[in-house]
Amino acid sequence: MGKINKFLLMIIAMMMIMITAVGIDKGLQYYNARKWETERVARYEQARADVADMQMTISQLSQDQQSIEAFIEENRAYFDEMVDAVDVQADMQESVTGNEVSDAGGDVSANDISGNAVSGNTVSENEMAGESISGNTMSENTISGNTISGNTVSGNTVSGNMTPESTVSGNAVSGNTLLEKRKIRSSYMETQMQNELDLDIIAQKDYDFSNISITCLGDSITEAANLSDQENYQQYAYPSKLKEILGAEKVTNLGIGGSSIGRYWADAFVDRYMAIPQDSDLIIVMGGTNDGFCLNQEELGTMEERKPRTFIGDLDELMRGLKENYPDATIVFATPLPNVLHDILRKERDYLLPQAILVTAIKQLAAEHEIPVIDLYNSNILDTHDAAVIYNYMPDGVHCNPDGYQIMAQHFAAELIKMYEGKQQ
Repeated sequence: MGKINKFLLMIIAMMMIMITAVGIDKGLQYYNARKWETERVARYEQARADVADMQMTISQLSQDQQSIEAFIEENRAYFDEMVDAVDVQADMQESVTGNEVSDAGGDVSANDISGNAVSGNTVSENEMAGESISGNTMSENTISGNTISGNTVSGNTVSGNMTPESTVSGNAVSGNTLLEKRKIRSSYMETQMQNELDLDIIAQKDYDFSNISITCLGDSITEAANLSDQENYQQYAYPSKLKEILGAEKVTNLGIGGSSIGRYWADAFVDRYMAIPQDSDLIIVMGGTNDGFCLNQEELGTMEERKPRTFIGDLDELMRGLKENYPDATIVFATPLPNVLHDILRKERDYLLPQAILVTAIKQLAAEHEIPVIDLYNSNILDTHDAAVIYNYMPDGVHCNPDGYQIMAQHFAAELIKMYEGKQQ
């Protein structure tokens, strides 16, 4: 009997040791997880503070054209270094999927809208070389009534189009990627030229949007939060302007300053998309700017795992949720505009990823979920690496002034008109 009791005591003691060891291990895991989360939050908050400081600096400089030009030129070597250092295609392959991915400006399963294929069709179902655009034949050397030969197309570029050639009658047409387009012309010039083309499309609009209810999910750029000190400031936001341009029934602005697609700060898109009204006919999601200010390689995630609290995992959850909960709505994503603050922030934080990585993740997941994309990033419009864009349209380097928001709204309107009218054909 005594031997049995001793044996039982030994077993109990061993079990207690094992339980204690497991408890200590779980305690260490919990402690490390909490420590990592605390450090991550601190890193995010520091990034937000640094961005706010940079915005203030640029806002002050942008009041004088020469000062902001000097600032951009002072950092020009660094921007060029970033361009040279980033092999976009290789970065995409390693950082986004680990598999082969088309280049940043490539057609994403025929879902790009910005002049690219829409719902499996090329622009007006014709290729640019020798075919027609918007019903105007190139063989007759006119596009929307504007002569091509020897001149740019009415001063307009065919922005973002996937064309087999880089010239039209000897005149440069914007390349496929942002880097290619920057080599052809400045963003300010591209913005002016693209805006003329957008206005022409709007003027010829045939589709009736009067029964369309629009909801725009986004961050401070959607909210126009930088203008919040003005009375009724959301009248200047791109959603309000979009309603006016299209003649839509109504628009709901769900932009919240400081929010991100993924769960980095409060008000993540993935946690609040259910606030979108159920009667929305068109849902536009524009984000990724704030995500880019804080996430690193690990927080980007992978296409294979798609873990929650990674950019790819949360973005996938958002897209799936929108498709499942708003099956009758047209859902459109927009990639973020390239901004100078992102690259300046990378000077001090080498763990930050190029914006192009996030853009490709958005486009690849959108293609998978059959969601069209307006690729603002690769359009070369409103890019604040150009001092003239900052001075005229985006005085803090990230957000637009009323004129900038008007141009953005006109570009969205033109792309949506092409998409909706394309469906009728």
